[in-house]
Amino acid sequence: MRRKRKARRTGLGLIAVMVLLVCGIVSYNRQELDKANAKSTARIAELKGNIEQEKEQAKEIKEKKAYMQTKKYVEEMARKKLGLVYKDEIIFKAKE
Repeated sequence: MRRKRKARRTGLGLIAVMVLLVCGIVSYNRQELDKANAKSTARIAELKGNIEQEKEQAKEIKEKKAYMQTKKYVEEMARKKLGLVYKDEIIFKAKE
């Protein structure tokens, strides 16, 4: 009879230790997953911000591309880079 009680206590004690061990491992893993989730959420927010910036930049590039195809832009560049003028224009240069 004593043996059965001792065996039962030992068995119950082992089961209790195993359950506590499993609970500890699960708790630790959950904390690690929560940390990883927080990092991932922050990274997602950062990437969404980057996407918005890139969309704005793409919009600006499209607008600049459209402007660069206009006659006004061609004239500005011809004047600025090549020094070209219309036939009836007079250029005044300041003395240095």
